Amino acid sequence: MPSSFASVPIEVEIVRIRELSKAGRNVEALSAAEALVTAAPGNRDALYLIAANQRCLNRVGEALDTLQQLERQHPHFSLLHQERGYCYMTLRDAPRAIQAFSQGVSLDADLKTSWIMLERLYQMTGDTNRAARAAEQVARLQLDYIRTLLQQQKYSAAYAVIEPMVKVEPGNRDLGRMYAAACAGIGRHESAIELYRQLLTESPESCDLQVLLGHSLQAVGRQTDAIESYRKAAAVRPSFGDAHWSLANLKTYRFSEQEIQHMRAEESRPTADPVDRYHLCFALGKAYEDRGEYRESWKFYERGNSLKHAESRYSPEITETEIRMEMEVCTAGFFSARAGVGAPDADPIFIVGLPRSGSTLIEQILASHSQVDGTQELPEISRIVRGMGSPRRDRGGPSYPGVLTDLAPAKFRELGQRYITDTRPYRGSKPYFIDKMPNNFRHIGLIHLILPKAKIIDVRREPMACCFGNLKQLFASGQEFAYSVEDVARYYSSYLGLMRHWDDVLPGRVLRVWYEDVVEDLPGNVRRILTFCGLEFEPACVEFYKLERGIHTASSEQVRQPIFREGLFQWRNYMAWLGPLRDALGDALIRYRE
Repeated sequence: MPSSFASVPIEVEIVRIRELSKAGRNVEALSAAEALVTAAPGNRDALYLIAANQRCLNRVGEALDTLQQLERQHPHFSLLHQERGYCYMTLRDAPRAIQAFSQGVSLDADLKTSWIMLERLYQMTGDTNRAARAAEQVARLQLDYIRTLLQQQKYSAAYAVIEPMVKVEPGNRDLGRMYAAACAGIGRHESAIELYRQLLTESPESCDLQVLLGHSLQAVGRQTDAIESYRKAAAVRPSFGDAHWSLANLKTYRFSEQEIQHMRAEESRPTADPVDRYHLCFALGKAYEDRGEYRESWKFYERGNSLKHAESRYSPEITETEIRMEMEVCTAGFFSARAGVGAPDADPIFIVGLPRSGSTLIEQILASHSQVDGTQELPEISRIVRGMGSPRRDRGGPSYPGVLTDLAPAKFRELGQRYITDTRPYRGSKPYFIDKMPNNFRHIGLIHLILPKAKIIDVRREPMACCFGNLKQLFASGQEFAYSVEDVARYYSSYLGLMRHWDDVLPGRVLRVWYEDVVEDLPGNVRRILTFCGLEFEPACVEFYKLERGIHTASSEQVRQPIFREGLFQWRNYMAWLGPLRDALGDALIRYRE
C-alpha cells in the first residue's frame, strides 16, 4: 500500500470518502476513491464510490463501465444494481432503470431506496399494480426502520421520520403507537399522553398501552392518574408483572393486603411467565419493605434478582477488561498530545456515577436553575462509542477505546458537534442542559476529548446503600450488573478505580459530590455545584422540589419532595442478609470517600 495510506485503515478512508460524497465534494471524493483502488485493487466499496461520484459528475458512461467491473468481482452486491438504476434514470432509460432496481431488491429485499425508485418508475410507466406493491414494501421498510430507531433509543431521529408520516396517515395505529413512543422518548410526554389515550379508545383492553400511558403520566408528576392507568393494566391481565412493578416503582404507592396476596398467587403459579415472575418478585419485595417485614421482603428481592440474573449475559470480566483497556489508552500523555481538540460548546453538564447514587437529586437541583434545562438519561455518548471501531473488530483492528488513538483531531471536534446536534431535540432554549446517563463515567475520557468545556459531576453514594439500592431495583433496560451481589460489588469497585484514574490523568476535570453530604448540608453543596458549573446561586435550586418537569427515573416522586433523608440507611434493615455484599465490597467501603 502506498505511503499515503500506510497509517490510515481502509475503513477509515472509506468513511472519509463517503462524507466527501455526501457533502457534494465529488471531485475530491472521486480522486480519493481512485487512489484507494490503486492501493487496494478490487476493493468493493471503493469501486462503488468511484461509480457513484462519476455519475454525480455526469460521467454516466464511465460510471456504467465501473459498475460492470464491480459486478465481475462482486456480482451479489445489491448496491451496485441500485447505482446502475440511478445511472439509467439519469439517461432517462426507464426500462433499464426498472430492471436494475429490480435486480437490487431481488438480492436485498430491504433495499428501501430501490423500492422507492421502483414505485416512482412504475407510476411513470402506468404500471399501477406493481407501483402499489412497491409502495407496500416501502411502507413495511419504513416501519421496520422506525422500530429499529426506537429500539436503539434514537428517539429524535424516529420522531423526525414519523411526524410527516403521521400527517399523511393519521389513522395508522402502528404509526401512532411508534409516534407516541418517540414523543415520550424525547420528553414530549403531554403529546405522548394524548396519543396513548387516543389509541386506548380503540383498544381499551391493551394492558401494554395502559402501562406506557402510566409511565408518561408519572414522568410529568400526575401520580394519581398514573396509578389509575397501572391498575387498569393489572385488571385487564392480572398476571401482568410490569403493571404491579410500575406501581411499586412509584416508590410512594402502598399495596393493600389483598393486592399482596394476589401478587403472591400469580408469582407462585407453576405456569407463570418468567418475565412476569421477576416483575412480581420485585414488586413484592417493595410491598413487604414498606410494611417493615424485611425478611419476607429480602426473600422476594433475592428471588427476583436470581430470576433476572439467570436470563442475563452480563460478564464482570468483560467489564473489568474494558475498563483496564481504557486506563491503558487514556493516559495523561494521551490527553496532553490531544489538547485543544473537540467542539468548543460548553452547553452540557454531565452527571455520572452509578444508578441509585442520588444523581436524580443533583439533576433536579441544577434543572431548577434559570439557565439550565433538565433532560433525561441521554444515550448519545453510548451511541458514539458503539459506532467507533466496530467495522475493524473482526479483522483484528482496535475497537473502542483503542480506536481513539487512530482518530484525527478534526474527528473529535466532529463527534462533539454531532453530540450537540443530536441532543438538541431534548432541550429547551436555555444555554446549558443536563445529560444524566450514569454509565457515562465509563467514557469521561471521550467526553473530555470531544467536549473539553463540558462540566462533569460524579455523584457518589455510600457503597452499601448504593449497591443495595441497585439490588432492589428492576431496571427497564441495561444495568445488567445489578442482579447479583458479587456483580454489583465488583462493578462498584471498578467504578471507584476508573474514577480515581480520571482524577489522576485529568486533575480537576470532575467535581465529586457525595450524596450524604448533600442531604446533611443542602445549601452549601448547592453553592459548590453551581460554582463548579459557572452559575450564579439561585434560591430555587435549594427548593428544587417545587420544579415541575418530566422526570424519567425511579426517584421521580422522591425529588418532588423536600430532601429525602429516609434512604440514607434503609439498607441497615437488611443487615442480616447483606454480609456477603459487605465482604465483596471490601476496602471500597472506605475508598469511596477518597
